[in-house]
Amino acid sequence: MTLTVGFRLGNDTTTRQVTALVTEGGYLHRAQGLYGKSARPSRPERSPAVDSPLRSFRGEHPLARPIVALRRYHAEYRKKGYTRVLIPPCVVRLDHDEDQTLTPAAHRALFEAFVGAAPTTPQSLEAAITAFRAALGLPSRPDVIRAVRDKALPPRVAAMLRTLETGSAITPERRRPVGWSVSGEGVRLHVGPAGEDLNRAEVAELQAALSAWLHFTKGQGCPASSSATVPLPKSSPG
Repeated sequence: MTLTVGFRLGNDTTTRQVTALVTEGGYLHRAQGLYGKSARPSRPERSPAVDSPLRSFRGEHPLARPIVALRRYHAEYRKKGYTRVLIPPCVVRLDHDEDQTLTPAAHRALFEAFVGAAPTTPQSLEAAITAFRAALGLPSRPDVIRAVRDKALPPRVAAMLRTLETGSAITPERRRPVGWSVSGEGVRLHVGPAGEDLNRAEVAELQAALSAWLHFTKGQGCPASSSATVPLPKSSPG
């Protein structure tokens, strides 16, 4: 048995109907068709929080996204003219095993079972969702999807970023004949009065080289300058 929450709306102008429902296993199902005809199911939308290995989905309830999507589809369909309530939002327990492979025939049978068992008592979508959550023992609260937060930048990098955002350029604190500048337009090396622009790939290579040099010279203080140069390793293709 599977607990579901869903609705069916109709558009009298196009004589089309749409059915949407969420199952307790974290699936959103939709089907559309003409009045009086069997609805054609769309591919089920499974919550990525069900079994995703990604860290961003950890701690998120599998029903959070499907319920948010159910609200969104309900609002979008009504804006498109699906204003006739054919089946009001409701909670229905169906004889359906979500662990079994969902064949096309089983998918159609799921919608037919929902339509056949759905009550006609008017209620809002939010009331139906609240009842659905209560029947599953979940708290009645708005569904919140956790967003992945960017890692905090180091203070100096954050300060440089703010400088770039104001349209200003970043230059070395100590001016030398050979230097560089970073602005929103790009990274530029200065050799006396001349200069050369770097593209994105060259900037990434320079960053990697400088990072490697900083790690290599860590704890050595400021090494003496040398006229010897070491060529950068060529980036492998791809």
